[in-house]
Amino acid sequence: MIIDERTYTVHSGKVAEYLQMVQTHLMPLQGEILGGLVGYFHTEVGTLNQIVHLWAYDSMAQREQKRSALAAHPLWASKTAHVRPLITAQSNRILVAAPFSPIVRLLSTTTHRLQARTGLQV
Repeated sequence: MIIDERTYTVHSGKVAEYLQMVQTHLMPLQGEILGGLVGYFHTEVGTLNQIVHLWAYDSMAQREQKRSALAAHPLWASKTAHVRPLITAQSNRILVAAPFSPIVRLLSTTTHRLQARTGLQV
């Protein structure tokens, strides 16, 4: 399991606007194609005006496949156009979960429950 940690710095005072635009314009498409959202956060202490979101994938290959599918979607460019002007910097990190990390068990259990309820392959 890997976690894609994506950090965006937005213009001062634009966190709420950015989050609203993401919820309205990006999350429906990201949820459909990427799945695996672990959490979406903004900073309150430390470096301010940062948005951090975490996405879980089984492997780098799965991440690459899903991110490529998202980038190729015909609506993606027009959807991201809403938030791009608010972003001043971006950084990404790939985090590899230790086998004993609680998130491994948590995501595995949640995935199995979701598959059992819906029959979907997550």
